[in-house]
Amino acid sequence: MRNEVQFEVYGDYALFTDPLTKIGGEKLSYSVPTYQALKGILESIYWKPTIMYIIDEVRVMNPIQMESKGVRPLKYNTGENDLANYTYLRNVRYQVRAHFIFNPHRPDLAHDRIEGKHYSILQRSLKAGGRRDIYLGTRECQGYVEPCEFGSGEGYYDDDDRVHYLGTMVHGFNYPDETGEDELSVRLWSVEMVRGYIKFPRPKECKIVRPIRKMQAKRFHEGNVQSVDQLYLDLGLD
Repeated sequence: MRNEVQFEVYGDYALFTDPLTKIGGEKLSYSVPTYQALKGILESIYWKPTIMYIIDEVRVMNPIQMESKGVRPLKYNTGENDLANYTYLRNVRYQVRAHFIFNPHRPDLAHDRIEGKHYSILQRSLKAGGRRDIYLGTRECQGYVEPCEFGSGEGYYDDDDRVHYLGTMVHGFNYPDETGEDELSVRLWSVEMVRGYIKFPRPKECKIVRPIRKMQAKRFHEGNVQSVDQLYLDLGLD
């Protein structure tokens, strides 16, 4: 099945926010991107509800460095500016290996399960830098993507045989349209990095799952989905 994608994503700054630091308004980035953040980057390159992305592994290419900045975010209750310190990752570069599968919880889109079509569009979108803007965790951290051969080139941690234990981090979210359950929940896991490589467990393999709230998946039907072929006919294009 032609469903694998390998790409490099990089930028000057990244903020993969540790949710524990959001309470007081002082944001602190995780030391590496989360599974959900990489999945979001891939969905910005190309996404349709017919497919689900699985992130297999990430390779950290540059040394993990952090930098604090004074910012003036808006207060939620008043709309006035506040003062805070955000701690970002600086000069980041990652190689990502992932693949897509057809979403089994979308029987309403079974007609769109055309492997070659999605693979071709994904590759073209990646070469073009993505269909939507790429953000490294937050909107102020612009990112850039390009195709690569996963594992190629020199990485900062290539010769480091130590196991880096990075603690318990958010893995990702369980959305109703990807689980078949009417609930939004969050997954957590203990991260280990060896020679810059981090292998992600599949979402179902995460043992720490916490419910957030009840939620239902959006349903697609003829009333809210438009065929591209029909659109071309309506516009008089062949």
